Amino acid sequence: MIDKLEFLIAIAHEKHFGRAAEACRVTQPTLSAGIKQLEDTLGVMLVRRGSRFLGFTNEGERVLEWARRIVSDARGLRQDVEALKRGLTGHLRIAAIPTALAMVAALTTPFKARHPEVRYTVLSRTSRSSAPSASLRSRGATERPHPAQRPSPKAWRSIRRPSA
Repeated sequence: MIDKLEFLIAIAHEKHFGRAAEACRVTQPTLSAGIKQLEDTLGVMLVRRGSRFLGFTNEGERVLEWARRIVSDARGLRQDVEALKRGLTGHLRIAAIPTALAMVAALTTPFKARHPEVRYTVLSRTSRSSAPSASLRSRGATERPHPAQRPSPKAWRSIRRPSA
């Protein structure tokens, strides 16, 4: 049924049966038969047609919304299964303070054995310049001092503005 839903999505995108069939790598009669089977299965007409594509019925518009979600979920499922078959991939960046660098190997070595396709970058940072803070700043977030580091109300009163 997913292939039939893909046909429906292709028709919506191309607005032409022949081009939709080409996009799906099937013949136009195969695409038309697939849409007809989908209509028979659901018991409603989905596509208004004459000698050419005229649009979708109200039911067809609703089914198209569902088709997009279902096909997207099916593609996501396929990708997840593929990822499970081949294992994790990507790039992992780890920032650690110098005193914790020795622990990084203890964490990454077993992980690397299980997921050999993951690449690592290990950065030595001070606690003030840790990667999460820098990454948050790049997204427009601001750092706020820890409550213990904030000046007390008494200290605020003693701060004077520079004279102009």
